[in-house]
Amino acid sequence: MRRKRKVKIIATLGPASSDQQTIQKLFDAGADVFRINMSHASTDKLTELHRIIRKVEADSGRPIGILIDLQGPKLRVGAFESGSAKLEEGADFTFDRNEAPGTTARVNLPHPEIFQAVEPGHDLILDDGKLRMRVSEVDDETITAKVIVGGRLMDRKGVALPNSVLPFSAMTDKDRVHLEHAINLGVDWIALSFVQRGEDVAEARKLTRGRTAIMTKVEKPAAISHLDQILEQSDGLMVARGDLGVEMPLEQVPGLQKQMTRACRRAGKPVVIATQMLESMITAPVPTRAEVSDVATAVFDGADAIMLSAESAAGGFPEEAVATMDRIAIEVENDPLYTTIIHAEHLEPEATGADAISAAANTVADTLQLAAIVCYTGSGSTGLRAARERPRQPVIALTPVAATGRRLALVWGLHCVLTSDAEDLDEMVDKACRIAFQEGFAMPGQRIIISAGVPLGTPGATNMLRVAFVGANERTDT
Repeated sequence: MRRKRKVKIIATLGPASSDQQTIQKLFDAGADVFRINMSHASTDKLTELHRIIRKVEADSGRPIGILIDLQGPKLRVGAFESGSAKLEEGADFTFDRNEAPGTTARVNLPHPEIFQAVEPGHDLILDDGKLRMRVSEVDDETITAKVIVGGRLMDRKGVALPNSVLPFSAMTDKDRVHLEHAINLGVDWIALSFVQRGEDVAEARKLTRGRTAIMTKVEKPAAISHLDQILEQSDGLMVARGDLGVEMPLEQVPGLQKQMTRACRRAGKPVVIATQMLESMITAPVPTRAEVSDVATAVFDGADAIMLSAESAAGGFPEEAVATMDRIAIEVENDPLYTTIIHAEHLEPEATGADAISAAANTVADTLQLAAIVCYTGSGSTGLRAARERPRQPVIALTPVAATGRRLALVWGLHCVLTSDAEDLDEMVDKACRIAFQEGFAMPGQRIIISAGVPLGTPGATNMLRVAFVGANERTDT
């Protein structure tokens, strides 16, 4: 199944989309990767969803990526005597280690790490930004803060500390269990939540030992401060605009989104734009005009993937949400300004033979108006290099490794096909031409350009380009 767009779509699975029939419909509507949020799923549920997705993949004959989103550390206040308390603006409020039910003057905060990290002048944001306080005094047992934005605070609502770097890992014991289970199943991407430093990603990388790709969610101000180190340690980034917009001024988020999109493209690593892209479609069959513009902006910026969260997981119109996102992306990519905008920033290739070859393939394909770029890739690195150039021509990534095809399903512009390695150069050309024809990318008489590594099958050894004609009698076997 050939998509008519290059940006990829990630659909989150949940109560509204957990059966095989619905997941198949979401794939048919345009979903390339499925996200499973472990904040709301058990290991048993993950196993069942993994089985269903792989069944849909087998029936569809196209690699499908699976992204597991780990919950990360959740910071919450304790309980109140009456279930909630009204906090008045300007009043003092205390967080303490006392487990007694809270009142309008105090509440338990069962996270000793916060007492170690917070300082006078730091902000506390509660209930996804509905309430805001500023710390005035702190010791080992209490934090006293002045209410800046008041309201009703209910039991066990979340607390965020945008000015503080907390002294704990981005992974909890629960996350480690979920991570190992997901790796044993063979998932393709792991998303890390609440990352603050590059060390948080390095810890996860030690645990994965190269068995899955790591997607770091950027949702804390500390992560912005350490973005270069985080990107270096990660296989990709997710711009988690929901939490990022809670902990930082909302007006800064669009600029940060563009900065991260460009940084990932320069690094040749995929970037996902997430959160509230078509939020109104949770309850309505059509989006708002502003949401359509939001999705279009991410596509114009050259994001690798755009993501649906509650829209496909718990909304009333999951299939329509995917189909709507698909139509928006197709329309944007057909816009006369799209190519100009996406290539406004010129990227110099890295000083390696493989990157130079990929850049040359893009130049040759554009100059000769070739039908497609075909790259042989075992590890996926050649596919990533090809996508980094954002070529006008479609890119077909041929790989004998199922895990590679599934991981690249998230990457901009790559149409992944699982096929055996070629035995020699003649077979390499024949196979590339045949698949380009069968998949609908090239007609007889058109030309394609092929990139590969010689000796064939050598990981990371892309060192050859070949322009070939697609013949009139391409065989149907692969």
